Amino acid sequence: MGEKAHILVIDDEKNYLLVLQTLLEDEGYTVTAISDPETALAFLEESEVDVVVTDMKMPKVSGREVLQRVKKEWPYIPVLIMTAFGSIESAVDVMKYGAFDYITKPFSNDELLLSIHNAVELSRAHRQYRLLQEAMENRYGIHQIVGRSKAIRDVLVMVERAAPSRSTVLISGESGTGKELVARAIHYASPRKDKPFISVNCMALNPGVLESELFGHEKGSFTGAVALRRGRFEQADGGTLFLDEVGELTPDLQVKLLRVLQERKFERVGGGEEIEVDIRVVAASNKDLGALVERGAFREDLFYRLNVVQIPLPPLRERREDIPLLVAHFVEKVCADDNLPPKTFSTEALNYLTGYEWPGNIRQLENVVESCLVLVPGATIGVDDLPAEIRDEEAQFKSAVDLLPVQLDLADTLEKIEAALIRRALVRADLVQVKAAEYLGISKSLLQYKLKKYGITGH
Repeated sequence: MGEKAHILVIDDEKNYLLVLQTLLEDEGYTVTAISDPETALAFLEESEVDVVVTDMKMPKVSGREVLQRVKKEWPYIPVLIMTAFGSIESAVDVMKYGAFDYITKPFSNDELLLSIHNAVELSRAHRQYRLLQEAMENRYGIHQIVGRSKAIRDVLVMVERAAPSRSTVLISGESGTGKELVARAIHYASPRKDKPFISVNCMALNPGVLESELFGHEKGSFTGAVALRRGRFEQADGGTLFLDEVGELTPDLQVKLLRVLQERKFERVGGGEEIEVDIRVVAASNKDLGALVERGAFREDLFYRLNVVQIPLPPLRERREDIPLLVAHFVEKVCADDNLPPKTFSTEALNYLTGYEWPGNIRQLENVVESCLVLVPGATIGVDDLPAEIRDEEAQFKSAVDLLPVQLDLADTLEKIEAALIRRALVRADLVQVKAAEYLGISKSLLQYKLKKYGITGH
């Protein structure tokens, strides 16, 4: 049986209590037998119990009252009701209040043991689920949003304020800035955390498949629909639906999404029955939805339905002071997940990482850290161990130029590039101006002039 299940038995008839205790202990269970229900409820507050078996008719506190208290305080514990005064009406009554089963005295030992065995299995399933939920909260909770920059602190404040509500949230930001991580943090900080978090990438599927994926379909609604399928909206009922890259939705799907947000109802593909759901929608886009609205590529009414609470995520280049913290976080995570020995990045390597532009943002940084941890045999990762695009100045410059739009103001762009190069040099020089000037091939006085010109006080 593995770890012994703990059964709490409550019965004011001490003979029955002794018989039950002996029967269950002979089956390998750990049994606590208590004749007073008030004492039993106090015991529950202090102890880990898998199943409660209680008599129905007892003085002071009835079995139904015990059931109601357990369901309120410990809803994951199955409760079996026993009574010598069985009737269909009382059976229906206690089942309505959440009893796992109803046993009439005198009972068959086999019947009771089968019911308790099933209750123990359910209790263990509940416990595994709670452990899984705790692991998910630990992996995706708000503490996983790493950083101390003002930009990320502002994000954390918005997440904490938005989480308790059911308002729709729109997360904006470049690819790789952590939009799904923020969406999960909102979910696991909300009252919906025990319900599903369902994620859909609207760009990953063609429109026909995406419609079926979102709304489900009836059997025979199209070629290949051999069975009824519940869509993501149904799967997310009671929880959170995360729509990533929502700007990729076709006009038809935009209309259907708008209706769900307005009415909380939809129909499966090929179906006529309205299905009502209780969901919280969190959407994300790496495109400017406002600009898409102006171009007529996105419905204005849907945009305002999605944009109730807006959380913009900064690109990594705008929160460089967080890069050493993120590197340390990813080192710890990757080493734990892959069972690798602990390693560190040298100060010079960290300076290079902090000075890089990171077009792929946090996702790119995590991949670089993981690659270094896997490929570098030593305990310290130096500059020479970094990927070529990070340590090679020409490759960095070409990468940055390739990201620029074709049409731009040359003078303004050159000034921005100059300011960025100065910031990077300062970072790599540990804010020592003489050293930064040497990196840039200019005098210290010229560097100080440019620092003043661009309003640069640090990195």
